[in-house]
Amino acid sequence: MAQHCGWIVAIKLDERIDNAARLQEVLTKHGCAIKVRLGLHETSQDYCANYGVIVLHGCGSQGEIDEMMADLNGVDGVKASSMDLEAM
Repeated sequence: MAQHCGWIVAIKLDERIDNAARLQEVLTKHGCAIKVRLGLHETSQDYCANYGVIVLHGCGSQGEIDEMMADLNGVDGVKASSMDLEAM
């Protein structure tokens, strides 16, 4: 399949303080396949959650996305899932 921009990747990160640096390395490695990145975690003046959710809008071939998914799921505390909106 040719490169396209119909990918949505959802990432759940547990133990954010301990695992965020390694996750960032993976996201940087695959940066050319990431069109948009939205990171969410609960925060207030008194509290900052140690978990988070990241949503990516991806552009790339099936192989590029598969490689990114394998790398993401190889990070401690990360659970990632993808869907191809063009295949729906």
